[in-house]
Amino acid sequence: MSPLPPSVLPAGIRARILAGINGLDIHILEAGDPSHPCLLLLHGFPELAYSWRKVMGPLAALGYHVVAPDQRGYGRTTGWDDRYAADLAPFRLFNLVRDQLGLLQALGKSRVAAVIGHDFGSPVAAWCALLRPDVFRAVALMSAPFAGPPAIGRPVPVRDVHAELAALPRPRKHYQWYYSTPEANADMVGAPQGLSAFLRAYYHHKSADWPGNRPRRLSGWTAEALAALPTYYVMDLHATMAATVAEEMPAAAAIAANRWLPEADLAVYAAEYARTGFQGGLQWYRCRTTGRFEAELELFSGRGIEVPSCFIAGAADWGIEQSPGALEAMQGSGCRAMRFVEMVGGAGHWVQQEQPEAVIAALGRFLGSS
Repeated sequence: MSPLPPSVLPAGIRARILAGINGLDIHILEAGDPSHPCLLLLHGFPELAYSWRKVMGPLAALGYHVVAPDQRGYGRTTGWDDRYAADLAPFRLFNLVRDQLGLLQALGKSRVAAVIGHDFGSPVAAWCALLRPDVFRAVALMSAPFAGPPAIGRPVPVRDVHAELAALPRPRKHYQWYYSTPEANADMVGAPQGLSAFLRAYYHHKSADWPGNRPRRLSGWTAEALAALPTYYVMDLHATMAATVAEEMPAAAAIAANRWLPEADLAVYAAEYARTGFQGGLQWYRCRTTGRFEAELELFSGRGIEVPSCFIAGAADWGIEQSPGALEAMQGSGCRAMRFVEMVGGAGHWVQQEQPEAVIAALGRFLGSS
């Protein structure tokens, strides 16, 4: 596997592959002087290190060595098993943290000024800061709040929310459990509209461009409350994700006018996912939905992140509310040295791509205070 070519990268961003890290050869993008303090940027789903392209150069200009890896299961990082039946253990949170520690060791870094995570990269960043605060000296979480480690001995829910979702007058299902099915990867890779069109509709549906993204606080983890979420989170029961987002495909004129994700940028995502599929990222969801690795997370029950933290999200991002109470728990106990929570206007879920200038300003303010 070769690194991303310079032709698809903004000026000042370099790509290379570091071999032999926790069983992986890790593809990274980097910007800035390697002798400067390090910022580690962790992407989510369905994204790549490339998702940070708009903020890496400006953050490097603030005096940092900025590093963004393709995480385990993604992009040009290799060494992971892409089969649905593969062992899930390498994809659990503790091992994803180990990937980042190994990457830093390979870079000759004993610590980072901050770890910054977006979407599913947010819990990885949070656990980096919780497990190794000596290495990850500050943490910026984006789009996915961190409520803290799970409690030991949580009572088994009396109600089956998934059965109740399926029994609604408009039968529904939760996307994370759909993503955990054997069919999900093929549904998306083989989307009837084509992979590029699928990704265009998916990114559009979760952005501020889609007018239905007006998040509000949900009352709880009940079928009735969850049914208020857009269909990319709580899907129609018998729909695939490809069919779900196809209903919201933007018109050709809107695509042509899109400045935050032009066709050339979308083509990079489409080419990468055409080669790898989505199963590597979907394994992360399966680790969560199976509950198989909850016990080791419970070892940290009652603990919170003690290093300086902040939270940044798009004001039009339902991700901040999809887990009822998580945003409040993060501010109350999950992050105990939180500097600020910032909701960025004009941005949905892809905040660092939709409004990079606002994200750069917020991160600059955080880094100056931490």
